[in-house]
Amino acid sequence: MSEEERAPYRPFDGGRFRPAMGLMPLNESNWLEIDRHFAAGLAEKRALLAERHGEVFAALPAAAAPASELLALLAAHLPRHHPEIFRRENDRLFNRANGEDWDLTRGDLHPLDLAGRLVQEDLCLLEAASDSYRLIGATLCSPSRWRLAEKIGRPLAAIHAPVPGYGAALARPVDRFFAHLKPGKLVWRLNWGVLDDPAPFQPVAAPAASITAEKAGELLWLRVERQTLRRLVATGAVVFAIRTHITPLAAAIRMPADAADLAAAIRAMPEDMRRYKRIALFAPAVLAWLDQRAGAAAAPVLCWE
Repeated sequence: MSEEERAPYRPFDGGRFRPAMGLMPLNESNWLEIDRHFAAGLAEKRALLAERHGEVFAALPAAAAPASELLALLAAHLPRHHPEIFRRENDRLFNRANGEDWDLTRGDLHPLDLAGRLVQEDLCLLEAASDSYRLIGATLCSPSRWRLAEKIGRPLAAIHAPVPGYGAALARPVDRFFAHLKPGKLVWRLNWGVLDDPAPFQPVAAPAASITAEKAGELLWLRVERQTLRRLVATGAVVFAIRTHITPLAAAIRMPADAADLAAAIRAMPEDMRRYKRIALFAPAVLAWLDQRAGAAAAPVLCWE
């Protein structure tokens, strides 16, 4: 969850922006990410769970069985696909990266809470409700301007109501996808934004910083969420996992082509989406910085209120 020296993903490649699910197939072995920031990321989560547990964890009674199934899945998946980090002995799971030793049967932690302490990803559980899916549990240490307490128990359409265009363009395709997702079929997608705050935990937006074109590369960050979806076999609940990567913009945009693509994607973004993502607050500055890095100083710099 900490800053990356290089951005591992560039979802703005090609300079296009359109509201779409953008789902791609995913191999089981690549379900979860483990990198050199693994131990530090888990430590950040551990601190948040200790200090602000009520803000980063919530589970309805309906989440009990899916959470137990998810914990069992992780306890099998991690030693199998990441044996250099995890070792399983009966009901104990050992993490070599930070020396943690977990009793998988311990009763003082909700199984979803324990599951979230094993991986860098945030974990959300959704179950079928009427003709949609609702959020029944989550361990969420990296929210981007939304509060878990306001989303728990709500259906997908209500959760995404603030997203411009979601109801018109995405609500039905998303509900249809969830209804037809098969166990064993994993998919992933990327969501991105440019923020003036590098904190992973951002339940609310802080007052906007003053950004100039000269300082945009230093004072802005590329935030990319790697989101994965899979259905649990026994309970049928859907696991939505989110790994957040935060990179200083100057480190993320190293090549002129990257700068040109990001500038084009921001310019192609509808105004209501720029405002929703808060890019509109510093769009002229970041576009000027990107144009200069792309070698296109003559490109128009748009300004929005």
